[in-house]
Amino acid sequence: MSIRNSDDRTTSLVATEKASAALNDTQASKKADLAGPGIGNYEELEKILPADYHPLLTAKETQQALFHLKRYIEDNLCKELGLIMVEVPLIVDVESGVNDMLDRDGSRTPIQFHISNDRDKHPIDAQVVQAATKWKRMALKQFDCRPGEGICTDMRAVRKDYFLDHDHSAYVDQWDWERVMTADQRNLEFLKSIVRKIWKVLVGAEKFVQDMFPELRQPRYPNLPEELTFIHAEELLAMYPDLPRKRRETIILQKYPAIFIIGIGWPLKDGYPHEMRAADYDDWITDTSGETHRDTHGLNGDILVWNYVTQRRHELSSMGIRVNADTLRRQLEMSNLLDNLKFPYHQAIINNKIPLSIGGGIGQSRTTMLLLRKAHLGEVSVTVWPKVLKEMCAKKDILVLE
Repeated sequence: MSIRNSDDRTTSLVATEKASAALNDTQASKKADLAGPGIGNYEELEKILPADYHPLLTAKETQQALFHLKRYIEDNLCKELGLIMVEVPLIVDVESGVNDMLDRDGSRTPIQFHISNDRDKHPIDAQVVQAATKWKRMALKQFDCRPGEGICTDMRAVRKDYFLDHDHSAYVDQWDWERVMTADQRNLEFLKSIVRKIWKVLVGAEKFVQDMFPELRQPRYPNLPEELTFIHAEELLAMYPDLPRKRRETIILQKYPAIFIIGIGWPLKDGYPHEMRAADYDDWITDTSGETHRDTHGLNGDILVWNYVTQRRHELSSMGIRVNADTLRRQLEMSNLLDNLKFPYHQAIINNKIPLSIGGGIGQSRTTMLLLRKAHLGEVSVTVWPKVLKEMCAKKDILVLE
């Protein structure tokens, strides 16, 4: 064997190993990216928090503005979508199966406790809700909602497994809504029509609060566009095949500052879903190729915008057309969760005892943080934060409420 041939083989082997390592790094990055957009460590967070931030409103003005904003959004969501405001539980019975597991890998578990009612003669094992997704669909029947009618809730939840950063909190506040639909509306066009109605409310809310507080109008913080851009997760992957999800979202938001990403939960062409989704509420398995003219699945998605204060991607809402009896069974089977069919919620879907629906959650603090030009969730909501986070925020003129 010549030295040259040996060198060539060595060079080729090194190149192959580097390519393999790069591929493994990409795959590991994509896999780590599935469970959510949290940052993960406070050294990185300190670099991300804006260095030149100054709040546009005082603490008192902020409270006034956010309560006016909340009222505007609630009223107009109900008007646009045909909803009524209803009460929503903070705790649910474990046996009901209506708590939200957030994703399908079991990594985010709810707070659970035992109620020894009547000296344990009539006890209840309860959980603090992580979201009201399943409860809302059951409630549609309870409130006798018909097609085109629905409910909206001022939902509070606790998600104890989040890393607490600038836009993730253990305390969650959402406008959780659900609306009855018909079988012939289970398509992407209907999904998009509902997204547009929600977007109209958010754009209107921004103008509304700026009329009250003109100082919120700042050239450095452009307003929301009148229309958002729809893009399928497969299309986004095709554009940036070597990038993990968060990077794909970040880059596309430089071009389109408000987007709705369709099809979240089904494995894409690279073998990974855009993000994990639970198997028993959003329909992410339905083939939509007849509408998109490409190999696509899913009747759900997320609204994301570019946050000009934090200079980062900013998720406002997750929503979708819900599973029917067929797609529930298929998604549970694909997720190895068929045992969940024993729960009352799942039985109600399988036996067509509750309505077909579309629904979602709009983050209240996420939305007010964006529209009031805040750098941290803690400026618009009161909850627990670690000392290290509060100290770094104080250095950057970010008032974290206590």
